[in-house]
Amino acid sequence: TEKKEGTPMLQEMLQQISPLDSAAMETARQHWDAIAKPLHSLGRLEDLVVQLAGITGTANLPPRKKAVLIFCADNGVVAEGVTQTTQAVTAAVTRNFTMGIASVNALSRVCGADVFPVDIGVAEELHCDGIISRKIAAGTRNFAHEPAMTREQAERAILTGIALVGEKVAAGYNLIITGEMGIGNTTTSSAVAAVLLGQPVERMTGRGAGLSDEGLARKVDAICRGILRNKPDPTDPLDVLAKLGGFDLAGLCGVFLGGALEGVPVVMDGFISGVAALCAVWLCPAAAKAVFASHCSSEPAARLVLDALGKAPLLTAGLHLGEGTGAVASLPLWDMALAVYDHCYSFAEGGITPYIPQC
Repeated sequence: TEKKEGTPMLQEMLQQISPLDSAAMETARQHWDAIAKPLHSLGRLEDLVVQLAGITGTANLPPRKKAVLIFCADNGVVAEGVTQTTQAVTAAVTRNFTMGIASVNALSRVCGADVFPVDIGVAEELHCDGIISRKIAAGTRNFAHEPAMTREQAERAILTGIALVGEKVAAGYNLIITGEMGIGNTTTSSAVAAVLLGQPVERMTGRGAGLSDEGLARKVDAICRGILRNKPDPTDPLDVLAKLGGFDLAGLCGVFLGGALEGVPVVMDGFISGVAALCAVWLCPAAAKAVFASHCSSEPAARLVLDALGKAPLLTAGLHLGEGTGAVASLPLWDMALAVYDHCYSFAEGGITPYIPQC
């Protein structure tokens, strides 16, 4: 079945996404191989830089100015008892982002990243400085009983993510990091991933922020009922997002598409942003060029999502906090990879015989 990609505006944007620049990637590989060290001895750090050359279209890579975009939204499915906290936590943590006291703020200060919380669908009205207000609605509806949002709302959220990447690139940022905050969003992510990957709900659903066995059973049941009631089309990512997703997921999907359009890398956090990346790549396979995996979340379906995207994580540390913390934790590795790439001496400069591939 042919995928339904959306309105002409979104379709036109998707058609503008070009593949990776193979010539720039080959130049970057040759530069790595000329550096005085065993071939490919920095492993995924070398692969990261080669992909970076491919998306930017040049092997001359300047330092990265880092923006963490945290999409905040509430999810109506929380009414089904799928979490151990109330919906009010979404607004509370979103405020904490603006005060610089959340986990992601602390990590971001260490690696020089700027944090931008985005209200794309928080149920509560937030009146504080430091929030980018792009509210689609005051949370989604309960997908166990009806579609979470309209198709038009899902597309608006995607276009919001695309536009925000454009704004940050215009402001000089050249590395986008994804984060999210929304009570219930492991439920929406599990639902969307189960449909897109054709996997049993039980396999794709974890305990989130620490559910009991009884809570996990409620979560699985709510997802199963939502899929049966809404009948999402697995060949149509927009339909799946609209019926089972959240505004944060759809906005993050747009961020990955925006990165591909703008030629800037987007660092995926864990399971939730991974599902958003999956939606982006299902909408436009060429968008995979912008997706950089940071870590493998301890959520049970995280590895399945990474495998479906064909991405290998830099870190495997049992992280599952959210907010973009895992993605931010990987950023020092970006700095170190680029430092070696830019500043290490070559075999020729060191008077050393180069390594030759033996296989």
